Amino acid sequence: MRVVSAWLGIPFWQRVLAGFVLGALAGWAMGPSAATWFGPLGDVYVNLIKMIAIPLVFFAVIHAVGSLHGQKSIAALGGRTFLWFAITAVLAVCVGLVVGLVVKPGAGVNISTLTVASDYTPKDVPGPLDVLFNIVPQNPFRALAAMGAGKTADGQNVIVPSNGTVLQVIFFAGLIGFAFVKLGERTANLRRLAGEASETMIQVTRFVLEFTPLGTFGLIASLVGAYGFEKLLPLGNFVIALYVACALHIVVVYSGLLLAHGLNPMKFFRGAAPAMQVGFVASSSFAAMPVALRSVTHNHGVDRDYAAFAVPLASSIKMDGCGAIYPALAAVFIAQYTGIELSLSQYLIIMLASVLGSFGTAGVPGTAVIMATVVLSAAGLPLEAIAYLYAIDRVLDMMRTMTNVTGQMLVPVLVAKETGLLDREVYDAASSNLGIAEGERAEVGTVKDI
Repeated sequence: MRVVSAWLGIPFWQRVLAGFVLGALAGWAMGPSAATWFGPLGDVYVNLIKMIAIPLVFFAVIHAVGSLHGQKSIAALGGRTFLWFAITAVLAVCVGLVVGLVVKPGAGVNISTLTVASDYTPKDVPGPLDVLFNIVPQNPFRALAAMGAGKTADGQNVIVPSNGTVLQVIFFAGLIGFAFVKLGERTANLRRLAGEASETMIQVTRFVLEFTPLGTFGLIASLVGAYGFEKLLPLGNFVIALYVACALHIVVVYSGLLLAHGLNPMKFFRGAAPAMQVGFVASSSFAAMPVALRSVTHNHGVDRDYAAFAVPLASSIKMDGCGAIYPALAAVFIAQYTGIELSLSQYLIIMLASVLGSFGTAGVPGTAVIMATVVLSAAGLPLEAIAYLYAIDRVLDMMRTMTNVTGQMLVPVLVAKETGLLDREVYDAASSNLGIAEGERAEVGTVKDI
């Protein structure tokens, strides 16, 4: 027990970092066989996240909406949240375009050195109405169960919500919550039961999160063992450009927005570190969603009811890395190596398509590739080049997803600060530990106070 206590006493982010470093060393030392030996650890971790994600969202949203005494407050919060989704997406596209023009990742690329991903197939882009109508589940029980593990180009498991599952679950849970509000005291016992179920899932989430360091070890060992540097060399400049663009967006843009709201960026990143690490390792915003939800409430002090609505929603449609930076940078890259001179109108089209498309492809698996297809089509650029980038998509997706997850936590913090739903004492304490022990704060406000 002393060993376990000592292990749990280490800050969460340090344990995850240790798993990352050791996994990278194991993958480098063992090569492709690392996937056979250590891959199952990552698979078990992915299955654990799949196990908790949907029930966590379902009960949290029911409890959050069911606790309202009126519906105007949630509408106002939703409007603010979507506004910040759009603002940060526009800024992300600008960062992607600027980095692409400065770094010039497509200049001088020898097309004969590029490798087409063997399993790449052109993506069918859903229409906006298709995505909108799909938010309403035909069968809510199927929506609750419709989860799957997708495969990346190199065979890595990633969690994908099937057919917009997360948005369907949020929609159905929201209706149940509003029904509780409408029925008032007649559903007092059900409201209390939903609250207890939500608390139970939060505790289960804490248990699962303790497996994150081992899951990180397995996922990274398998990835490093499967990838050779020779796969990255032809597109090394693009990989560097993407990582630089995402880092600038996180460090400069997000920090600037936090400072503008009177919040210390270092405290935000310290509290967000666990979810950022999980997003980087698992390459799935949905996989990081339980950790992100826990981080914004436990580490940042965001009101639970609002976080239960905002974080799951953001995990489906708030994609600064996949939906904004990557498509913009990919468009510049393809234009450069094909010798196409982009006009001002094409740059504007790229920006508009990236921002609107990120909402229009909500809940669709493979968001990054879908978004790149949408943007390239709108700008009149050749789609075939996506197959080259898809060959190294797993490496790109790590940084893209970490950017997504960071933005998915940033917006709830900003909105909570604007609306009085942020506990500054918790935020300023800058905790980064998400252990099993419960040290929850007393809530300073609720959604209904707005």
